[in-house]
Amino acid sequence: MPEARDVATNGARLRVLQEGPEDGPLVILLHGFPEHAGAWAVHGALLAGAGYRVWAPDQRGYGGSEKPDQIADYALDVLAADVVGLIDAAGRERAVLVGHDWGAAVAWWVAARHPERVAKLVAINVPHPAAMRGYVGRSLAQLRKSWYILAFQIPALPEALARQNDFRVLARALTSSSRPGTFTEEDLAAYRRAWARPGALRSMLDWYRAMLRHPPDMADARITVPTLLLWGVHDVALERGLAQRSIDLCDDGRLTYFEDATHWVHHEEPERVHAAIAGFLRAGSG
Repeated sequence: MPEARDVATNGARLRVLQEGPEDGPLVILLHGFPEHAGAWAVHGALLAGAGYRVWAPDQRGYGGSEKPDQIADYALDVLAADVVGLIDAAGRERAVLVGHDWGAAVAWWVAARHPERVAKLVAINVPHPAAMRGYVGRSLAQLRKSWYILAFQIPALPEALARQNDFRVLARALTSSSRPGTFTEEDLAAYRRAWARPGALRSMLDWYRAMLRHPPDMADARITVPTLLLWGVHDVALERGLAQRSIDLCDDGRLTYFEDATHWVHHEEPERVHAAIAGFLRAGSG
């Protein structure tokens, strides 16, 4: 079982689930919206069993981690600095980063801005931020799918709606966009407890607000570290074309599609996803 510890990084305190041998290669698992570190329970255990030292943080604003109250505190450069601080706190020079959804966006950005701190990168169902920015302007289908990002910019109202009926909107967002049975009632109960923490909803939505109000500089965002992108094809929010556009920004990138999976592929097909990650980590150096 992982041990939960508070770790100071980049001026914030993050709750981090830690497991695996202390001297194993460091893997940092980065969750997305609207999850928390517990989303990686299966993968953390598998990687720890394979000899890796696994850290899975509740990212800032989520779960048991600190929830700063300024939108600028959730800018992508700040979130990336959190991860670099975690690598420092672990006493390592580099780490493997595995991210899903917003966690993948952060992982992409750490690799773009701090490549010397990243051994390898695994991104799951979120494109490189620069690929997303360019694609939305060229794809009417993706623009339509991204409507919720604009809706989240409204102050306070999205939080109020999300809180109604025991977080029904957020729970339905998970269950309606995934294969039937992917999220159990036990899973949803754990998420509801996390969403109910003071400041959690506001902080989670501030990630989206910061992306538009404090956008990062996308110049020179090419990825030089070995990269694996895993993509569930039936993603209701993201077009398939974003995957290849992201790989085109990588010097050493590979792309694996999961034709029967959704945005939540790491929950739906954990064995296949773990096999893909494990094989990638074993290949070559890093």
